[in-house]
Amino acid sequence: MKIDLLVAEIGSTTTVVNAFNLSPCPSFLGQGQAPTSVEEGDVNIGLKSAILDLAHNLNTKDIKWKEIIATSSAAGGLRMTVHGLVYDMTVKAAKEAALGAGANIKYITAGKLRNSDLERLKKINPNIILIAGGVDYGERNTALYNSELIANLDLDIPVIYAGNIENQQEIREIFHDRRSELYIVENVYPKIDELNIEPARKIIQQVFEDHIIHGPGMKKVKDMITGPIMPTPGAVMEASQLLYQHIGDLLTIDVGGATTDIHSVTEGSDEINRILVNPEPLAKRTVEGDLGVYVNMYNIVDMVGKEELRKELNISLEELNRIIEAYKPIPEMELEKLFVEKITLHGAIVATKRHAGRLRHLYGPSGKKTIAEGKDLTQIKTIIGTGGPLTRLPNRTKILEQIPLSNKGHELLPNKEVDILIDNHYIMASLGVMSKKYPEEALKLLKDSLG
Repeated sequence: MKIDLLVAEIGSTTTVVNAFNLSPCPSFLGQGQAPTSVEEGDVNIGLKSAILDLAHNLNTKDIKWKEIIATSSAAGGLRMTVHGLVYDMTVKAAKEAALGAGANIKYITAGKLRNSDLERLKKINPNIILIAGGVDYGERNTALYNSELIANLDLDIPVIYAGNIENQQEIREIFHDRRSELYIVENVYPKIDELNIEPARKIIQQVFEDHIIHGPGMKKVKDMITGPIMPTPGAVMEASQLLYQHIGDLLTIDVGGATTDIHSVTEGSDEINRILVNPEPLAKRTVEGDLGVYVNMYNIVDMVGKEELRKELNISLEELNRIIEAYKPIPEMELEKLFVEKITLHGAIVATKRHAGRLRHLYGPSGKKTIAEGKDLTQIKTIIGTGGPLTRLPNRTKILEQIPLSNKGHELLPNKEVDILIDNHYIMASLGVMSKKYPEEALKLLKDSLG
């Protein structure tokens, strides 16, 4: 069987392969999956097994393809550390760029690095180090100081500099003849209250692709992959931004077994922007590492409380405990599915509220003043559900409908008139990486999956 394009999603535990034909009309053919073989030191083992599973699902013995591209969150995903000047300014801008690229941020520092920071950086051993600091033609010393210290570690880790442009020549000299490959990009915070994260986001993804072959278990990944490789969360963001150009302001909620990722693409309202304390990016991603419905299921249970969950499910505490003790990655019994729906609902609501901004009232000599902090989601027109639970659970649409209704009044959440769409084929990440080369085809397939 001849196939135009395979897209592999290489996860920490599972590798999924999606098959697409691109002409004459883009179409999704099917999916295969297998355990990811990171521990064996060669993810190609899992990738080949997933392709065999795909062939079985397509009722064919032999698959031939023209291209194969990939997303990856295996081997810890894209691990980064971020080092800036002031936390609410350059550090935040650098953090937004890293998260938007799909990074798993392991450590953030503001101001001059200390010895303890350097020790922690070495222990983390990130895939990429991002240095920022100072608006253009502003403060210079902190970024130079931090760059000297990081360069002196002489780590074999790529370094991206995205700070004050006046420092660029000195930064080049600092990292000259060091093992760290240096990338210099536009300042993520060129002026007060101005974010410029897209150039850094793009270079982070480029560096990830250039250096992914050095990750544990990933050394042979490019033996089979013929095209781009992106961090899986970055690919979901790419798909969200592509869709934003055609349907307007949107929110993508990706509930997984270990984490819940929220992606928003919206400028917010003019009214809120006028009272916003700090600038927010057009495209924003947050990841909640404690809100997964399998690995971190107990966190959500503890957060909600067993008594509350028991009432919501209308069962006894003994029954609830039996469900929790026998919990499996994929629920089978009706009551198990209802339990997963409840923890998915609570996880999605909490993650969205952490992502969203809120209004605050300040009181002073001149009376009450209202300010806004964080991302304004009030102009969101569409909420999209992706990830295992939100693409497979029976009441997935009803779960997402509850998010606007959870507003306590001061939260900048979407309104209840939003449209709810589901990534029914669970291919959003695949289409994100596909859009780098085939944007029109990816958009058509995305709309089909959301149909």
